[in-house]
Amino acid sequence: MRKISLILSGFVLSALLLFSCSSGHKEVKIGNQVWMIENLNVDKFRNGDPIPEVKSEEEWKKVGEKGQPAWCYYDNDPANGEKYGKLYNWFAVNDPRGLAPDGWKIPSEVDWSRLFDFIGGESVAGQKMKSAELWAENVGKPGSGTNESGYSGLPGGVRIHNGKFIKLGYEAHWWSSETYPMTYSEKFAWYHFLIYGRGNVVRNSRNKTLGLSVRCLRE
Repeated sequence: MRKISLILSGFVLSALLLFSCSSGHKEVKIGNQVWMIENLNVDKFRNGDPIPEVKSEEEWKKVGEKGQPAWCYYDNDPANGEKYGKLYNWFAVNDPRGLAPDGWKIPSEVDWSRLFDFIGGESVAGQKMKSAELWAENVGKPGSGTNESGYSGLPGGVRIHNGKFIKLGYEAHWWSSETYPMTYSEKFAWYHFLIYGRGNVVRNSRNKTLGLSVRCLRE
């Protein structure tokens, strides 16, 4: 009976997943939501305006202090872009010209919560969201997840405020569309991240000048 139950459970989960390239982006249906299964990798806003690529540490810090949109590849290496997508500061995420492609949006806190709740809650969602490859090892053990959700979370790393790159292969960070609500922290926005040695997903706020990955959700 237990074996039958597990088979049925797996069948139900697989039936909830729907992969498609019809929009030009790979996607997966998780519950009632449709997510991209790759990090965003665009260099233009929705209206066609170019998003500035910023390479040097000095310039990355400067555009952040001015509140200007920017993107980069991790280590300024296009090969990393092919695997992990681009890193964007929050000013690109929140630009009124629209970072998400037509038919997509940057997920809100409610959107993220619905995702986590559907796949079992924040304490276990991370392991189910992680891709089954590209994660660093955790004390000799694979740090990759099961990707049971189909989300395919990739450890694309971070570009911090001074322009340095950290955590490739060890952490995955995705911006939310929402700012941190406290007045004294107006320079912060919400994000969610996965860590190579942990199975949970973490919600936190960070400076808008950081370069983080972006995942889009169907509107």
